Amino acid sequence: MIDNMFDRKKELIYDNTTPKVDIPDGLWLKCDRCKKMIYKDDLVSTLYVCTSCGYHFRITAPQRIEMLCDEGSFEEIDRDLVGDDPLNFPGYKQKLEKLRQETGLNEAVVTGIGRINGIEVALGVMDNRFLMGSMGYAVGEKITRLVYRSIERRLPLIIFTTSGGARMQEGIVSLMQMAKTSAALAKHNKEGLLYISYLTDPTTGGVSASFAMLGDIILAEPGALIGFAGPRVIEQTIRQRLPEGFQTSEFLLKHGFVDKVVDRRDMKSLLTSILKMHVGVR
Repeated sequence: MIDNMFDRKKELIYDNTTPKVDIPDGLWLKCDRCKKMIYKDDLVSTLYVCTSCGYHFRITAPQRIEMLCDEGSFEEIDRDLVGDDPLNFPGYKQKLEKLRQETGLNEAVVTGIGRINGIEVALGVMDNRFLMGSMGYAVGEKITRLVYRSIERRLPLIIFTTSGGARMQEGIVSLMQMAKTSAALAKHNKEGLLYISYLTDPTTGGVSASFAMLGDIILAEPGALIGFAGPRVIEQTIRQRLPEGFQTSEFLLKHGFVDKVVDRRDMKSLLTSILKMHVGVR
């Protein structure tokens, strides 16, 4: 009798005689901020920025590289560099393999050499589809090797960050990457080379506490969450309400932690201008 009752409720909830509009999957996307439905082709033309409210959709590393680099100029390095499972963390290897199949990436960062309007750069782009862009051994090693490649070839360095922080499945090994990447960037700085850190949503944890905030120039996308611990954790710890907009890129700009908040549609032109100034004074 109880089963029959649930069956009747299910019929009442789902039995809708109104014809449904058949919309192909992926044709329209909803803006997370203003909730407006946007035709995907229109969104692509604006580099995944909502024309109604300016919300910046999260994008993948391959999309970012395609938007930024001259066509056919990007050459990936260390693609096959992957981490291990130092703690024998339950299910970790299986999760990594599944993500590699789903994303086409081997790790949470893509590194390589490319050109931006003809100017050669060492470029790293993180991808939050891969374990939320968390930094384990492989991510730290790829970033470090990219920094040294920049030093070796005397190239300006640009890293786009998006990360939930250090990768808990690798324990202390992941935390060691904070020191390793920072030490490499200290040498890069002594060589007098340019490092531009470009923060995107979200940049948190061990990544924000290491290479993300060490740029000679620190740029950020509008509305990006940037910080170490998340706002809910901070509020629960200090038992106080945080200021409006706390840990957004605009808040950090106001307090001197970020040099400029940059609309994605201006990303390539601004980076070109900075690189031209740098190349001109070398």
